[in-house]
Amino acid sequence: MIQTTTAMNDLALSITRVFDAPRGLVFRVWSTPEHLARWWGPKGFSVPSVKTDFREGGAWRACIRSPEGQDYWASGVYREIAEPHRIVFTFTWEEEGAMETVVTVTLEEAGEKTRLTFHQTPFPTPESRDGHTEGWEECMDRLGAYVTVQKEEMG
Repeated sequence: MIQTTTAMNDLALSITRVFDAPRGLVFRVWSTPEHLARWWGPKGFSVPSVKTDFREGGAWRACIRSPEGQDYWASGVYREIAEPHRIVFTFTWEEEGAMETVVTVTLEEAGEKTRLTFHQTPFPTPESRDGHTEGWEECMDRLGAYVTVQKEEMG
């Protein structure tokens, strides 16, 4: 994994990372529940449940569990899937007053590596966006470590 850049306008969050793994592998770990359960969520969180109907119009739902045992559920619908370079889905925390956001994950070949651009919008406030930044940065850290192990296991 290489450099992280984070760009934010008032109500959007963008993170770019370069992973030392082929694009097809990075796409696969975003698209299957078995892989998502291994890296989704901030540092120290586990994923006791993740279900996906990975197709345009298909739903997904996941639970991340904090180190203190608190469960946080989120769900959404896949809007666009263009294998192996783009996934667009809605994301809503399952809590009173939660706002639906749209997440776009773009994967570009960078030699033998993959440049991932993560974009999420709109947030209701800059403070809400900022609160999500650390969690997604930690999630990307976990993703980087996970794809490195997967690449090594592939030989």
